[in-house]
Amino acid sequence: MGLRVFVLAGEPSGDRLGAALMRGLKTLAPDVFFEGVGGSLMQAEGLRSQFPMEELSVMGIAEVLPKYFDLKRRIQETADAVVAMQPDVMITIDSPDFSLRVAKLVKDASDIRTVHYVAPSVWAWRPGRATKMAKVIDHVLALLPFEPPYMEAAGMECDFVGHPVVAEPKASEAEIGTFRAAFDLGDAPVLLALPGSRRSEVERLADVFGAALAQFKAKHPDHRIVVPSASHVAPMVREALANWPADSLVLDPADHAPAEFAAHKRAAFATADLALAASGTVSLELAAAGTPMVIAYRFNWLTWQIMKRMALIDTVTLVNLVSETRVVPECLGPDCTAETIAARLDQVLMSPETQQDAMRLTMERVGEGGDAPGLRAARAVLARLP
Repeated sequence: MGLRVFVLAGEPSGDRLGAALMRGLKTLAPDVFFEGVGGSLMQAEGLRSQFPMEELSVMGIAEVLPKYFDLKRRIQETADAVVAMQPDVMITIDSPDFSLRVAKLVKDASDIRTVHYVAPSVWAWRPGRATKMAKVIDHVLALLPFEPPYMEAAGMECDFVGHPVVAEPKASEAEIGTFRAAFDLGDAPVLLALPGSRRSEVERLADVFGAALAQFKAKHPDHRIVVPSASHVAPMVREALANWPADSLVLDPADHAPAEFAAHKRAAFATADLALAASGTVSLELAAAGTPMVIAYRFNWLTWQIMKRMALIDTVTLVNLVSETRVVPECLGPDCTAETIAARLDQVLMSPETQQDAMRLTMERVGEGGDAPGLRAARAVLARLP
């Protein structure tokens, strides 16, 4: 019988990680069999998701509360499915509030080996999470090079496997030319707007992004605003753009074949001279493209009050953290206002070179130039199986 793997992801970034890991496992163990929960990318690799992954894409303490009973039911259903399958390994990917509850139920009922992909940011806040996690997780796959010591100190095995952004293809000059022609951009400067991949993020950020971009456009009317969107939030983004500068355009996956959309998105990142983005892994995508950025995020009031009291770091942007600099401006919580964002965009536009060294160093440190992270992750999983 071949390798049996239960794999669980809860949001788009986890879906990308899971798909790359599945490809790696299929390369190293061709007879592998998968069950679990995931999005379209993992399903394309052979997973039949037990329920829509989007049900789990919830962020923030206050945001989770209204969906508590639905999430609790899915936690039990998922754990029951793992125990029924009796896989060689269960791999949970990010989404720790869901994943680790599933892992606890699985460990309570079995001795199934558990792997968690993406180390919790215990270096940022709630350091006790590592110790708690070690009760239900055997092995951690870390995206950032400074994370393994934190996990090992708590009693878990841990391997740095690199960040998947380093394996993404870069836009060619031909792709950039095709993109500009397709959207009638000419030689206009481009500003990327990235208000998030979750519905809750778009709801929270669309208005303030639009107002900030209107102020920016008043001073820099030649800039075109391009909004690459995830498919499940694209309708919301289109609706929000009714109140954005009139010539803003959305890149919607529904309008293009998958390969064409991917090429347009790569080209948009590569050709932009500036980006405004929600906090998250998108900062690494921008760094890979060499696109200077401003990071902004609004939190629910309760979530912000709790986070600011528990934070152990003074920045949330991965480029700042990995490069050990603070060159990427942030507009977080009460500072996430149109006026502040517009001012920061102006500053970066005037001195974009200040971020270039930090972005290059970041990419080197997260694994650029080595094996693909999905393959490294698969190799780490297989190497530590009993």
